[in-house]
Amino acid sequence: MTGELFYLIPIFFFIALVYSSAGFGGGSSYLAVLTLFSFEFTTIRMVALLCNIAVVSGSVWIFSRKGFLKIRKILPLVLLSVPFAYLGGRMKIEQEFFFILLGFTLVVVAILMMIFRKEKTVDLPRYSNAVIGGGIGFLSGIIGIGGGVFLSPLLYFSRWAEVKVIAATTATFILVNSISGLTGQIMTHGFQLDWKVVGGLLLAVIAGGQIGARFTAGKVNPLIVRRITSVVILVVGIRLLWKYLLVGF
Repeated sequence: MTGELFYLIPIFFFIALVYSSAGFGGGSSYLAVLTLFSFEFTTIRMVALLCNIAVVSGSVWIFSRKGFLKIRKILPLVLLSVPFAYLGGRMKIEQEFFFILLGFTLVVVAILMMIFRKEKTVDLPRYSNAVIGGGIGFLSGIIGIGGGVFLSPLLYFSRWAEVKVIAATTATFILVNSISGLTGQIMTHGFQLDWKVVGGLLLAVIAGGQIGARFTAGKVNPLIVRRITSVVILVVGIRLLWKYLLVGF
């Protein structure tokens, strides 16, 4: 398995670089890539969540230093997302259903991201944020990602905040839900990983994530990067559906 690092490290670095530019951790693409290698099904979700945590931890720190982290707006979103992500992470699902669900959700969110329009912001009731956060947290825990690819489109459509605040919020949401989802999986499946492999992947995504987050927190318009990211998500989703739904297992 260590020989696969030769291919996985540059791939994970690129994924972290691109996704962190949009405030994401890259969990959906880590999942898709790892399915092509000799990782066990339960290991795949844990590795994806660990990489998510590594990337968005750095992103949250950078966005916070730049003043884009609005804790009072974020709290209602994470209030229910954390316990529901934990519950989702404890659910046992069939491998085939898992990848088909992931493929469909990625295609949907990619299309939604492509049609974003920047408009003035609108404040939503706090209970709406809590319901949205809880639902996304549960689905994210089941799939094994932080939920940013689901949350970000909803925040844009609701005109929740300006671009960089949404990126900072997405990164924070991914961080807390990835930790919660990983905890649920550890409680269900245990925590046995090849740390020689996982350590190399974590170093790669930390490096890529730092570059991407600093890129967005600077003067670059993150909408451009977000549209590039939506194409990446769409390709991953279509590839999963082609492999697990159309071609067969």
